[in-house]
Amino acid sequence: MPKRGGGGRSVTQKPSNRDVLPAGAESKDTELFFNRELSWMAFNDRVLQLAESPEIPLLERLKFIAIYARNLDEFFMIRVARLHEQIRGGVARLVPDGASPSDTLDKLHDGILKQTRRHGDAFEKVLRPALAEKGLRILSARSLDAEQRAQVDQRFKEQIFPVLTPLAIGLGRHFPYISNLSLSLAVLLRDPDADEESVARVKVPKELLPRFLPLKGNVFVPLEEIIAQHLGDLFPGMEVLSWGTFRVTRDADFTVSEDAEDLLKAVETELRERRFGDVIRMEVQAGMSPKLLEPLVEAMGLEARQVYEEHGLVGLNDLQSIAFAPGFPELKDPPWVPVTQARLRTDADAPDGGTVMSSMRRGDLLVHHPYESFATSVERFVTEAVADPDVLAIKQTVYRTSDSSPLVPALITATERGKQAVCMVELKARFDERTNIRWANALEEAGVHVVYGIPSLKTHAKAILIVRREGDKVRHYVHIGTGNYNPKTARLYTDMGLFTTDPDIGADVADVFNYLTGFGRPKSFRKLLVAPLTMRQGLLEEIKRTVAAHTAERPARIQMKMNALVDPGIIHALYEASRAGVKVELNVRGICCLRPGVPGVSENIRVVSVLGRFLEHSRIYIFERGPELRCFIGSADLMPRNLDHRVEILAPVEDASLAAQVKDSLERCMADTTSSWELTADGGWRRRLPRAGDEKRWAQGEMMERAQRMAQFQGGRPLS
Repeated sequence: MPKRGGGGRSVTQKPSNRDVLPAGAESKDTELFFNRELSWMAFNDRVLQLAESPEIPLLERLKFIAIYARNLDEFFMIRVARLHEQIRGGVARLVPDGASPSDTLDKLHDGILKQTRRHGDAFEKVLRPALAEKGLRILSARSLDAEQRAQVDQRFKEQIFPVLTPLAIGLGRHFPYISNLSLSLAVLLRDPDADEESVARVKVPKELLPRFLPLKGNVFVPLEEIIAQHLGDLFPGMEVLSWGTFRVTRDADFTVSEDAEDLLKAVETELRERRFGDVIRMEVQAGMSPKLLEPLVEAMGLEARQVYEEHGLVGLNDLQSIAFAPGFPELKDPPWVPVTQARLRTDADAPDGGTVMSSMRRGDLLVHHPYESFATSVERFVTEAVADPDVLAIKQTVYRTSDSSPLVPALITATERGKQAVCMVELKARFDERTNIRWANALEEAGVHVVYGIPSLKTHAKAILIVRREGDKVRHYVHIGTGNYNPKTARLYTDMGLFTTDPDIGADVADVFNYLTGFGRPKSFRKLLVAPLTMRQGLLEEIKRTVAAHTAERPARIQMKMNALVDPGIIHALYEASRAGVKVELNVRGICCLRPGVPGVSENIRVVSVLGRFLEHSRIYIFERGPELRCFIGSADLMPRNLDHRVEILAPVEDASLAAQVKDSLERCMADTTSSWELTADGGWRRRLPRAGDEKRWAQGEMMERAQRMAQFQGGRPLS
């Protein structure tokens, strides 16, 4: 067992059993499931392929270099950490594909080593020189000219040197704490007087200064290389023999006890503890001296499969700052400005005021972001409700939002105006816990009713409920979305939102909020599928009904879109549908444990993954049974955590024209031949290209063109 080094937690964590089968339930058909972690690795490989694609603009490719690295960081912090936890806890039961945690770790190590070599080459050998030709240079500190060196020397003296703290390693000193994802220099020194060698660590202060220091003329220089060039200033009287960069990734997962009396304090405590999670991975610069590497490995108690050599710069996720830097429009995708949803614009001059709620009274609305504006739909919905004197209550869930979001402050204004305002804040939203704690405190101080849901469950549902007095009755106005109430990601992720005044859906959403704020546990809902109460069974019943309705004369079909397909029970049900002859079309962006194309099992199942300019994030579930079309959208992927361990909502889209729009968007993704891959029976992902003579299809481009056409047709103009 590797020792816990580098300031690791001393407490023993209970190994997670969410990803293993219960005792006695080992799968008899392991060949029908792909390994979840290896499937994720294949997903990140598709991201890497976008960084390698010459048809994509250079700075967009640089963005994918950064995204690949950031994805990998989060994967190690959570999923790889969990595998190590299972090994330490003696978990021997197998996941559905039959692999043990140790076998999976070995395969991940080998596969990620190959990927990261490509990742480094894509930046160092392709993008770095190509960007330099276009006038954007990321230069080594060694290659600077005299004028640039003078700039760097001045910046080092005034800005960098004052915030550096060299720390000796060994020689009777305690091994220094190394924070998660921090970048460091390991330095081998020699004392010429004593003729002794020693090792020191210097943290690169990229939290305080730009990782890539900007110089005149669109030049950027890695901060660690500037520090390395000035090591003599940090260690006067010592001889610098060698140096190399390294970076550690720590276990960032945590679980809050169901018995916690104060959930907010419990999460704050866990966040402090998370800083000292076990070191799961160490990235080191290729060619690092063994005299530097060996003390680091020993001090942190690492196995060989936890050490990753990087050929080039370490920590390429920091390139995002350059990818999103202003200027160089010719190296980026053309700008996209979301348009206002056609109904919301044409209803503006209506006699009843032209608000979002007045449009909803005339019929359900469907908004598709980022093609249609989040600001002029969701944000407007809430701000109008705050200003409306007849609105009695506003209730909203918050999973991930941003510091600049106007939605949460709107609840404060609602409270100040005498309305009941309720905010369900999910404190356990991974990596957004601190933001959500800040919002929770601000809301409570303003008098908003803040609830944290059920300690044992994450609330991942996206819902807004507005209660309005109309005559001697009240009406429920509801928004249910597939994505977060976050204006930043609403411009980057494809998500859908349903606005409805349907009384049954309104009553169901009210019941969900009561479930979250009180102690009730509804046994059924009128129209919604709600996890962990009714969603799993509801989806399985929809699949069974579709199988029962299928005939040769009137074939049935299942179409689904999600981020991940992992759940064994749902996968088995889809296999049964395929065996019955039902065509199953799956648009899965990320992990897919289902194996398509197996004769007699899944030959009627197609799996396509679409990646591209926008992150595909909608969850759509369509069951076509002759003239009957059942269409759901919502927050849930098909994973055990979503169906059994989270509060999720799927809402039916019952308006036929809106359901047709949802279906159309999914079918465009299934037909994409620009930025899509198809999963094969052997686990490979084949890049989809148009056949000879066929027109090239680009789903996201088609959706942008469609949104613009609708805006022009309605006589409006695009709005942000």
